[in-house]
Amino acid sequence: MKKVITEADVVLSFKSGGRVLPVGDGDIITPSAKDKIKDLGITIVKKVVTDSIQPTFPQFTNSKEIKNVVVLGCDHTGLTVKNLLIKILIEKGFKIQDVGTFDEVSCDYPDFAYAAAKKVKSGEADFGIIVDATGIPSAITANKIKGIRAATCYNEFSAKSAREHNNANILVVGAKALGEETIKGILETWLTTKFGGGRHQKRLDKITEIENHNL
Repeated sequence: MKKVITEADVVLSFKSGGRVLPVGDGDIITPSAKDKIKDLGITIVKKVVTDSIQPTFPQFTNSKEIKNVVVLGCDHTGLTVKNLLIKILIEKGFKIQDVGTFDEVSCDYPDFAYAAAKKVKSGEADFGIIVDATGIPSAITANKIKGIRAATCYNEFSAKSAREHNNANILVVGAKALGEETIKGILETWLTTKFGGGRHQKRLDKITEIENHNL
């Protein structure tokens, strides 16, 4: 069904934190909406019908239902990369929850790492992605939450290991430590690598035991 996207729709999306606007085939964007999109610097991406998307990854959370939802957060240093990843994920058919930040004004990474981790912990999102300068401090923050396994990945091998061996549920990357193409490769590996189970689960059980005694 065709949808008419108006200037009011664009403004509402922007005020709620949207910097990427999914548009389906046949959707009509009014002239005033096009002007507002340009003024606000919003990126238009083709919307994929998510009903046909079958994620290749297993369950990241304790939720019984895969929602195809990804939560993303960043500080001011990670804004450009976060928006790039949102665009890629939307094109792949994922639904996005963006917890900020939404501009390049200096801010505190723990606020956004914590907000993203809470969404994963609650099961509102299947998994999370956090971006800061190096990928280190946001992972430290997120891992303070029981049940969160945030992995700072710096190449495709580390992303594969984080998923296959550690069943990580939050990907953390450094916008100033890595190039955009490397980050794209990390994301693709993350999305297509399944948890190996077996001996790896035994080790995760030990981590859970440590959490239960200390968190």
